[in-house]
Amino acid sequence: MTMSRSPAIWSPALPEGGGPLYLRLAAALERDIAAGRLGPGQRLPPQRDLAYRLGVGIGTVTKAYLEAEARGLIEAHVGRGSFVRNRRGAGRTAGEPPADLARNIAPLAPAERRLPETLARLRRRADLMEHLGYAPPLGVEAHRRAAAAWLERSSATGRLDWRRLMVCGGAQEAISLALAMLARPGETVMAEAASFIGIKSAAEEAGLSLLGLRMDRQGVLPEALDEAAAAGARLVYLMPTLQNPTGRTMGAERRAEIVRIARARDLLILEDDIYAPLAEGVRPAALAALAPERTFYLTSLSKAVAPGLRAGFLVAPRPEDLDAAVPVVRARCYAPAAIGPLIAAVWMEEGIADEIAAEVRQEIGARAAMARAVLAGALEPAAAGPAPHLWLPMPELQAERLAARVARDGVEVTPPSAPIVEPQLIQGVRLCLGAVREREMLQAALESVAAALAAGTRPSDGLV
Repeated sequence: MTMSRSPAIWSPALPEGGGPLYLRLAAALERDIAAGRLGPGQRLPPQRDLAYRLGVGIGTVTKAYLEAEARGLIEAHVGRGSFVRNRRGAGRTAGEPPADLARNIAPLAPAERRLPETLARLRRRADLMEHLGYAPPLGVEAHRRAAAAWLERSSATGRLDWRRLMVCGGAQEAISLALAMLARPGETVMAEAASFIGIKSAAEEAGLSLLGLRMDRQGVLPEALDEAAAAGARLVYLMPTLQNPTGRTMGAERRAEIVRIARARDLLILEDDIYAPLAEGVRPAALAALAPERTFYLTSLSKAVAPGLRAGFLVAPRPEDLDAAVPVVRARCYAPAAIGPLIAAVWMEEGIADEIAAEVRQEIGARAAMARAVLAGALEPAAAGPAPHLWLPMPELQAERLAARVARDGVEVTPPSAPIVEPQLIQGVRLCLGAVREREMLQAALESVAAALAAGTRPSDGLV
């Protein structure tokens, strides 16, 4: 049964009795699903419409839908609505979560194996309790030093003065801080035509306009950057290595050309290099190494080690450039975390982070090979290094159809519109390989995607 694009005309009879109204509405939904009045894949009424028909507040309906989703009755898809979950699924039991090809995280097993022993040793550290207090606004000095040394050997940044580095709560916070430091509300920030979802949300929250630039198989086209800069934009956000969502990597010549234009147009570069440790040995020098005077460099351990550490880093051209970050940190969170970065610092200092990243690379490489075997020529050709996300280029309508088809098999992919900055330039579906814990489940999920493609969703070049 396919997902219905037309919402159900559903006006439930609410159970009598006490208790919050939203729980009674969730109970009515569960009852009608069990009775077959709402079938698998059926799209539920928009929350505002149902609230109007029932004469209740929209907040009540929202809470009821969230409760139903928590019970495993329905699933919500951004931009498409809420649907009755197919309890059969592909290789799943009732109530089991979907096979997650939507979240872009590192496989956790390598970090999980090492964490218990690390925590046991931390108990013996003389300075452990000091990490329960507020950290300095730029982070604990020992953590900053450890991060700078690790980036020098893992991310092709060149020599890195630790005083230019601040600790953040992951790369997302680093992006938000950098935008607050470098742009004013109403200004335009340039980015790839398809880009990290987090830059879209951060730009929106900061009141900035995001301008998507034309791409080819190496990422942003230099002429597109030059044209946008000529029109007045002054800040560009780029992910030159294993770009998210496409997995594309800029070659050395392309990076040099981007730097040449940035200098000629006096641009600031915000370089997101979070996937660099996964491309060890095959990545060119970071933009921050080529243009250190104008590049703000950010990364974290989320994609190569473990996301739960919330250990991210923002590197400025000069130590004094970080002065502007201090009042922003004080206003938003007062101080960065210390416990997660402490674990990260220990792992970076002792080489454990390198070991974990190596195992993650190996696992992602095996998973990427599996995906390419299952999906054959549908995927965009591989870039440098094992990307934890793969790109299926296709038109928007076909992408939406594929997402809907695999959802009824219990496979969740990134909503096709989520990473798109400029819809006229690029469309497709991102598949993430790290969140599914077992390779067997990943294999089944990929086979569901292949079946959806065979059923009529054909890839295209995905470039304009």
